[in-house]
Amino acid sequence: MASIHKYMKKNDKKVYYEYRIRYKDPITQKFREKSKKGFLSSKEAQLAAAEEEKRIMEGFEISSISLKDYLDYWLNEHKKDTIRRSTYENKEQNIRLHILPYFKNVQLKDVKPMMYQKFINHLASQGYSKSLVEINHTIMYEMFKRAIIDRKIEYNPCEGATIKGKVNEKDLQFIDSNDVGRFLQEAYKYEYNYWIFFKALIDTGMRKGEAAALQWTDIDLKERTISITKSFDFQKASKDKNLMFGDTKTYHSVRTIKISQSLANDFHFQIKYQNQNKLTLNEIYHHDLNLVFCRNDGNYLPKSTLFNAFSRILKRAGLSSLPIHSLRHTHAVLALEAGVDMKTLQERLGHGSYQVTADVYSHVSKKMEITAIDKYEEYTKNVY
Repeated sequence: MASIHKYMKKNDKKVYYEYRIRYKDPITQKFREKSKKGFLSSKEAQLAAAEEEKRIMEGFEISSISLKDYLDYWLNEHKKDTIRRSTYENKEQNIRLHILPYFKNVQLKDVKPMMYQKFINHLASQGYSKSLVEINHTIMYEMFKRAIIDRKIEYNPCEGATIKGKVNEKDLQFIDSNDVGRFLQEAYKYEYNYWIFFKALIDTGMRKGEAAALQWTDIDLKERTISITKSFDFQKASKDKNLMFGDTKTYHSVRTIKISQSLANDFHFQIKYQNQNKLTLNEIYHHDLNLVFCRNDGNYLPKSTLFNAFSRILKRAGLSSLPIHSLRHTHAVLALEAGVDMKTLQERLGHGSYQVTADVYSHVSKKMEITAIDKYEEYTKNVY
């Protein structure tokens, strides 16, 4: 129950009011007190006290907690053993090296939008890449989202933040559209299972972990859609197959995308191909995994064999060495060349914001714009 008290400030003749609320913490069962001063009337204090009592009844701010302590709780109670170990270690490292040194002993509830935007700007001013800034933003966004559920805060201060940072064009590696056909021809000669995996990456822009985790229940061939809801944890799979599926890279990565008729046809053939293997191998086949992309016995494709196959196919196609992730960029460039707009591409790739997609592929679209203007000029010479 709230009580209202009068008081006066030193060297000030005005009368001010303060409310004090005494309540029992439902977790510790100990009595606590919350108070606030500075009200100009008793009624104003009573209204504020009633609102605060309502918040306390609903579980808001029952106990104050620092940003550091809540980050530690969130990381260990909600992320540990639910995401890939490498992803967990990456989050822990960014919290330790970038987030905590900036916010220090700030209370969770005291992080406001303006303060948070200054943090984002600080990272960018240090010369960090936009991808690193995005990683830290994702950590903070997810953590505050959890804090809302836990009724520690009422809103997410990360909402609407402008992500800044440098985009390194050297990181944007892809197979030129003129070379894609040759690459796929060599992949088909190398081995069918790798060909369809790499073709799907080029045709959809999925990350390799997202593609490796696909099960037939994730694909609707009638509607020509793929539901991306998980990622393959190659490291855990090698130790325990029950742990092979993990979360997607970010919360934005969960998405449903449309596929081409060409890829849908490939999937129809893939079903027939796997059915033949199931009949031949019978109980040896890994029926329980139900993987779209797999070895002939239905088991998953190990990361090392994917890497080795990709490297050899590139070499046979006479192309420079590239990471498998370059196929995701290849899809994006092909989509832009085909006239797909940035917003559609953002949703297809599962990027956190339109700005991230636009920044990553801005120089590609600029080159395409120059080429388009050159073609336009050449065409209009004859018209004029």
